[in-house]
Amino acid sequence: MKDLQNIKQRFGIIGSHEGLNHAIDIAVQVAPTDLSVLITGESGTGKEVFPQIIHNFSTRKHGQYIAVNCGAIPEGTIDSELFGHEKGAFTGATDSRKGYFEVADGGTIFLDEVAELPLSTQVRLLRVLETGEFIRVGSSKVQKTNVRVIAASNVDVSRAIDMGKFREDLFYRLNTVPIRIPSLRERGDDILLLFRKFAVDFAEKYRMPSIRLDSDARNILLNYSWPGNVRQLKNITEQISIIERERDIKASTLKAYLPDYDGVKLPAVIKKEDDKSFSSEREILYKILFDMKSDMNDLKKLVFDLIQRGDLDVSFSEDNSRALKNLFRDKKSTIDEARVTEAASVEFTPRQTRNDIQDTEEIVEESLSLADKEVEMIRKALEKYNGKRKMAASELGISERTLYRKIKEYGLEK
Repeated sequence: MKDLQNIKQRFGIIGSHEGLNHAIDIAVQVAPTDLSVLITGESGTGKEVFPQIIHNFSTRKHGQYIAVNCGAIPEGTIDSELFGHEKGAFTGATDSRKGYFEVADGGTIFLDEVAELPLSTQVRLLRVLETGEFIRVGSSKVQKTNVRVIAASNVDVSRAIDMGKFREDLFYRLNTVPIRIPSLRERGDDILLLFRKFAVDFAEKYRMPSIRLDSDARNILLNYSWPGNVRQLKNITEQISIIERERDIKASTLKAYLPDYDGVKLPAVIKKEDDKSFSSEREILYKILFDMKSDMNDLKKLVFDLIQRGDLDVSFSEDNSRALKNLFRDKKSTIDEARVTEAASVEFTPRQTRNDIQDTEEIVEESLSLADKEVEMIRKALEKYNGKRKMAASELGISERTLYRKIKEYGLEK
């Protein structure tokens, strides 16, 4: 394997995290082959560096290298950009044009945000990967190309497949060799190394002394979740370098640039695209009521099973008999009301189980009011996030504006 440190210096990679080193190792090993590579990782982790490593250590290094951001090209022109078009193929096509797959023949194409490709374009891409053939837009002539494809995505492609947004056969064709780039929050002390490097770079760029962090500020840097990863760290370092006059940065100063810092590094909750979400507070309340109904049906079934097995002697007064009939009046209940009536003269006496366990739990009548449930859910969400309404609204699946209105309506202001 090529010297790891030399590779990092050549491509400007900072850090010694095991996951980062492993990703570089795989990139170098797969480079001499023509296998397709799928690079995954959160936005801002530096995925764009790894296709360059693969290209420069491959036999195609003297060929063309083209990076394409699939999410930045409008759906109506993406086919033309990738595969080219003939003159008059569509309005504005005054001349024929070569696409990226034709221009990069013998080289490498990096398709960033590949999950954003339209399904029709995915079919064309699959054909190129399998046969090396493509057709320009507006043409019927099949052309050949010899291109190495490297793709990247910051979303879970398998979930996009489940949602019908990405072709499964294309995924397996691209994912011949997977490379995962770790997020910044996973990289520990690499965060401090990156901050130091960015601080020095901006000091040279703007001709000013480099900024430094005290011990408390360094702890904040390590405990922050970094949703924007390396890109966010670089931007914040540049902001502090330019705006702050003091070169020694304290924790209080750093916090001003991290408005969502909560002081605790907790596991991130990732919202899955295919998870069922609530579009309004009314749906939350409906779900609660449906769950309660399900619990009641389970309770009915449990009591019925106890009666059937003879573990429960049922015997009631006339009033209690009527109450039991009402309890099992649901059309789904299988209890024969006649049996209950016949036993109405006997007292209700639960038999002792083999373990002599008695249920002494107090049963409290629960309110089924939608308004009460709504107030309860809002209170719990606000308590969970210490009054942070933006996060509470996100948890409830409603807008901040709606949450403000509900808080005012129910008098929940603190």
